[in-house]
Amino acid sequence: MLEHFLCLFYDVFLMIRRKKLTIFTDAKETTTILELKKIIEGILKVSPKNQQLFKDHLPMEDEKTLLHYGLTSSIAKAQCPGSIGLTFRLENGEFEPVELTPFSSPPDLPEVMKSDTNGQEQSS
Repeated sequence: MLEHFLCLFYDVFLMIRRKKLTIFTDAKETTTILELKKIIEGILKVSPKNQQLFKDHLPMEDEKTLLHYGLTSSIAKAQCPGSIGLTFRLENGEFEPVELTPFSSPPDLPEVMKSDTNGQEQSS
C-alpha cells in the first residue's frame, strides 16, 4: 500500500543556479529542501549547512518540500524546469547575495536560413 502511495508523487525537474553555474536535476515532489541540499553536496562538495536555496528570491526552509514551494511535476517539467537559486555561506558566516548570471542570447539566424510564415524560403 505504501509503495502505491509513493508512486502518486512524480518527478519534478529542477534548474539550480548560482552565478554562472547551472545544475539540472530531478527529484520527487515530496523531497525536502534538506534532501535537495544533500544532492547538491554530492555534486559540489559543499555541506548543506553552507548552502541556502531560494525560490523567487525567498529563502527555502530545510524541512519544507518542493511541493510546498509549488514545484510540482505539472509545473516543473523536463522541457521547462523549475528554477531555484543557490548561495553559499561566506567566511563571516553570512550567506552571499543571490546572483544569477543571465543566459546569453543566440545570434540571429542568417538571412538564408530564415523562412516566411508558410515555411517557404523567402524570395529575394
